[in-house]
Amino acid sequence: MVKGHIFAIMIDTLELTEIPSEDEALRSEIRAFLKETTEGLSPDIRARSWMGFDADFSKKLADRGWLGLTLPTEYGGAAKGPFARFVLSEELLGAGAPVSAHWIADRQSGPLILKYGTEAQKQFYLPRICKAEAFFCIGMSEPDSGSDLASIRTRAVRTSKGWTLNGSKIWTTNAHRSHYMIALVRTSGEAGDRQKGLSQIIIDLKLPGVTVRPIKDMAGDAHFSEVFFENVECAEDALIGTEGDGWAQVNAELAFERSGPERLYSSMVLLECWLDHCRASGANDAQTTATLGQVVSWLAVLRAMSISLTAKLVRGESPAIEATLVKDLGTEIEQAIPRLIGDCLGSLPDSAVPAPLLRTLVYLEQLAPSFSLRGGTREILRGIIARGLGLR
Repeated sequence: MVKGHIFAIMIDTLELTEIPSEDEALRSEIRAFLKETTEGLSPDIRARSWMGFDADFSKKLADRGWLGLTLPTEYGGAAKGPFARFVLSEELLGAGAPVSAHWIADRQSGPLILKYGTEAQKQFYLPRICKAEAFFCIGMSEPDSGSDLASIRTRAVRTSKGWTLNGSKIWTTNAHRSHYMIALVRTSGEAGDRQKGLSQIIIDLKLPGVTVRPIKDMAGDAHFSEVFFENVECAEDALIGTEGDGWAQVNAELAFERSGPERLYSSMVLLECWLDHCRASGANDAQTTATLGQVVSWLAVLRAMSISLTAKLVRGESPAIEATLVKDLGTEIEQAIPRLIGDCLGSLPDSAVPAPLLRTLVYLEQLAPSFSLRGGTREILRGIIARGLGLR
């Protein structure tokens, strides 16, 4: 697989798009709010960005009507389009705001319930998401399956009262802090049946039989968790969408997860901090200049692609393959920025590095390996891209 060739083929399916002026107009209000709420936070704290959990901050966003932007007003949303959410997401991530608490519910769980849920599910969950009262996690990967979702073994068996759930999930972001999980489970057949027999269910994580074990990363944080289900009794209405259609539903969901700016901006606070240092120290050597040019050009192209994906979502399309490519390429630049900045700082040994910049760099160097785990590993993503192009 030649990446340049793949990139050229895929970009032909994306039209260069501008964010509408009415959505761009949101930026000034959002920036004023962020200046007030994030002022004083050190860059190594802001660098946690969409992995930074702060329920009170999420509630402040909800109070301004900025959660559930794309959801209908009858469910508590603002009835705005995906471009409005793109602008909000871009500003939040660029500032390093702690958005992790509500992020998954707002980004994909809410839209998934809106598209596939019953009216009762919409009435119950969506207003709570918009009020920052319901936080969601995603149950996809399993210990013996990883990103190979079609081979999952967690099973929900229909009973007279609903569903009995047994199995486990791993690498589940914020499971230990969430109220609910939307899980991809097997409701019929065996693991060898692959995509057939898979369904999605909503699990109340307070139910008896649910055990959540946080997984600490190298930075000492616990973003990921293992989740175990032992004879968990779920109600009949735990099923979302149609039984057996889970594979199609989860692929539509992944288009939301893989297409947004969070797949580009995990290292943005570090980049901002380094640029401030370069300005203050007068660094303009060849390596610094070349690094800045490489990063900016890479980000500019990927941002344009992400905006084009947003336009597809506006048109009601599900750009799963294109979103997978943007996620794969975005992960590369997210992981490259700490390395490139570290190399630049190391090439100027006589230039003192401010402590906040150094702490931020060290934190992201520890966290960066996880960037290519969340949302699907690089190997799995490239297999999806190859199949989408008919190359395997």
